[in-house]
Amino acid sequence: MWDRPEDRLAAQVLIASALLLIVYAIWGRPNFITANLPAVASWIGWEANHEYYSALPYLYWGVSSLLIRILLPVLVIVLWVRRRPSDFGYRLRGVTSHAWLYLLMFAVMVPILVAASFMPAFQAKYPMYDGAVLGWTHFGLWELAYGVQFMGVEGFFRGFMTFGLYPRFGYLSLFIMVIPYALVHVGKPPIEVFMAVPAGLLLGYLALKSRSWVFGALLHWAVGITMDSLAIWQAGGFRP
Repeated sequence: MWDRPEDRLAAQVLIASALLLIVYAIWGRPNFITANLPAVASWIGWEANHEYYSALPYLYWGVSSLLIRILLPVLVIVLWVRRRPSDFGYRLRGVTSHAWLYLLMFAVMVPILVAASFMPAFQAKYPMYDGAVLGWTHFGLWELAYGVQFMGVEGFFRGFMTFGLYPRFGYLSLFIMVIPYALVHVGKPPIEVFMAVPAGLLLGYLALKSRSWVFGALLHWAVGITMDSLAIWQAGGFRP
């Protein structure tokens, strides 16, 4: 059916990506647990007055992202595609030489984030876990789950999809990857949804150049922490 190995690889990655995106959309997002929160909390022995009861959907979000967006793609790579995860950007060796580019990108983003923090749409959206404003423990727990989620985002879009499609489509793989990536932002402030397109393309390009998506995940996480911190600051700081 496929004349070239890169054709077969692209077909495998696209089929797996479609299925994994569906699985994640149905069972991987916080609202899946929110809709069943009393039953899930009871299952793990938490009462409604548990300190972290409302954090449970977001803790689940981090775990589901790790499973659906990183571990399952790795299984696809190893068991079906029959390649090494390092071929898909799952690597640290030799990538530190590009760290300065990510630091530069973060420096460029800081004033943009500061400006965004004055916008009501961003103040209303972030932090996505309302309990993050209750103190450092809640904030830290949320940011940890948030960071794992970002690892899943970058591992899936900039890793599995981009590297898997690159042998067949070259840099056009970035434009294929950025379509579902931008769509998962729908529901956030419109300017952020539109900015996901150039941001996703740039992160994908840097991942290809550095042969790793890991620094992109760290950058994404740093941006998320900064946005949350600025939003809390705009709201007057932590609430008792």
